[in-house]
Amino acid sequence: MTPIQKTAHLARLARLAIAATLALTTLAVPTLVLAEAPMAKSQAPGWYRMMLGSFEVTALSDGTVKLPMDQLLTNIKPATLQQLLARSYLKAPIETSVNGYLINTGTKLVLIDTGAAGLFGPTLGKLVANLKASGYTPEQVDEIYITHMHPDHVGGLVEGGKLVFTNATVRAHIKEGEFWLNQANLDKAPADGKGFFQGAMASLNPYVAAGKLRPFDGETELVPGIRAIPAIGHTPGHTLYAVESQGNKLVVWGDLMHVAAVQFAMPSVTIAFDNDPKAAAPARMKNYADAAKKGYFVAVAHVSFPGIGQLRADGKGYDWVPANYVSAP
Repeated sequence: MTPIQKTAHLARLARLAIAATLALTTLAVPTLVLAEAPMAKSQAPGWYRMMLGSFEVTALSDGTVKLPMDQLLTNIKPATLQQLLARSYLKAPIETSVNGYLINTGTKLVLIDTGAAGLFGPTLGKLVANLKASGYTPEQVDEIYITHMHPDHVGGLVEGGKLVFTNATVRAHIKEGEFWLNQANLDKAPADGKGFFQGAMASLNPYVAAGKLRPFDGETELVPGIRAIPAIGHTPGHTLYAVESQGNKLVVWGDLMHVAAVQFAMPSVTIAFDNDPKAAAPARMKNYADAAKKGYFVAVAHVSFPGIGQLRADGKGYDWVPANYVSAP
């Protein structure tokens, strides 16, 4: 064997020895298992933006809350209710969105409803944080329009009794304040209804004291492009807000809707929170029909976030068509 052949032979033996050692090592050492990553258990910031003509519309999530809708919805047979929920793969309690809407007209920044803050439990109260995440601050808000003074729509107005929106004027139908901010009404309310009055008073009275609550009465334009339209029934002054720019329209519905899986199919279904169910049901049916006929967008406080879409007539009911997602409005 020549020196070159001998060197090559030794190299082969070395490689075989190394391979055998690695094989034995692999057999002897168990495979390492990395620690499992903990669940993050959080969502992305809850805001969604779209353009409406020259106006910018930002949906803001206040969070979701589980509600026993099988006990709260009225004017519907229990079996029918269960069938409609099952059709959408739902069962009570239902995770219910609470949404607000921020409208930038180019000259005014208008917030419609403010969420619940701490008035409806720990899963809500995210609206202000989401407003900041969307690129705005509470101090930039010029006007706040309240659809009605239930706690999940006005709670975000204050924090620790102080104004959150320090530069904003609050607008609401005059009948809302006359009803919910009335001490006599609180005194005579049933025990399970007093919290609604107390929540409204705690949220609105600081703005009253600061001279920042300006009621309106009836249908009226509040700023160019945004009009208040009363839809009485759910509460004494429940109001919709129609937003229009360059031939495009969106109507913020407030509480015309609570459970999309049920009330779009059966608009006559009411809810225990309705002050006047006999007026609330026709108000729902009238506005559902108008939205489906004219095809404009609606923004709904309690439809799954972002709660913006259109209606399509389907027999005696309606189909909900969520707005097509856009990544860069």
